Amino acid sequence: MIPKLKILTVGGTLCCALGIGYLMQHSVPIYRAPQSPKPMSIQQAVLEPHGVSDVDDYAIFDVQGITLTSARPNLPAPRRLSHVSLEYDHVGRAMTSTHDVLPQTPFDPDIPQLGCAITTTTTAAPMANVALSIDAPCYGNQRVTVHHSGLIFTETTDLEGQLKVTIPALSENAVFVVDFGNGIGAVAMRQVEDLAEFGRVALQWDGPAGFQIHAREFGAGYGETGHVWSGATTQGQGMSTQLGIVDTLAPKLVEIYSYPMAGSDHSGSVALSIETEVTNDNCGRDFVAQSFEMRAGDPLRTRDLSLSMPNCTATGDFLVLNNLVEDLKIASK
Repeated sequence: MIPKLKILTVGGTLCCALGIGYLMQHSVPIYRAPQSPKPMSIQQAVLEPHGVSDVDDYAIFDVQGITLTSARPNLPAPRRLSHVSLEYDHVGRAMTSTHDVLPQTPFDPDIPQLGCAITTTTTAAPMANVALSIDAPCYGNQRVTVHHSGLIFTETTDLEGQLKVTIPALSENAVFVVDFGNGIGAVAMRQVEDLAEFGRVALQWDGPAGFQIHAREFGAGYGETGHVWSGATTQGQGMSTQLGIVDTLAPKLVEIYSYPMAGSDHSGSVALSIETEVTNDNCGRDFVAQSFEMRAGDPLRTRDLSLSMPNCTATGDFLVLNNLVEDLKIASK
């Protein structure tokens, strides 16, 4: 059995300790000497990019060899807000206290993209064309949509994020918009001074319709010199251009026929038709397309088209549409 004297001694000591703790918490301020921050230095930071596979809105880097410092930039003091809250004393009575709190840091919508700037350049090319070059180092092997005067087509950059494509211009003050999605892209411009010397017919569509513009210049038959289309082995005075690739998500494709009307040595007409082979990918489907027609000196005309493909029993046949675009009328110089 523990002696009563020891029990009283322990109990008294415990009460004293509790009393001192209460007084120190509610009455006696505690003074702590300020500690001066240890000097720290900044070393050079080395930024090394990860292997980029699918960059969306930002770039990721490895940061090596960096040490923080106690120094901070001379920024303006943040605005303080007065905040009122309820607190409770040791017996549960509510007390009102007022103190200053810092406002929340606003969200910065512009996420830095180190080394991810997209650069577009344009140069003049023959036949009133524009050579568009895209340099997007953080968007290698990425789908990109190009817009020009209503034309829309999709391409894919190479592994280094570069793309070069030649586009027949549809306006003298040609504007090209490059869109990688999520609001990321660039704009380029080029003056096309000789555009009025050419006639152009274009067709654009979505999906695997496989449309082709066939131009038979001055009575040329199929397969003869003057039959101009994307798969021709012979040449004519005009030129066929294909824009876009099928092997992308939701592909948008364009085909354009151009003829130098102002410098032609022939007079007559160029018969134009839109043709496609019926395949397992397009049979029995409806496609929406747009035609663009530009004659020398005339404004650009556009028309919406709705095309229904034959059912799949016609696979392997060719569909020829002769009246969707007007023939070109050529007068010799």
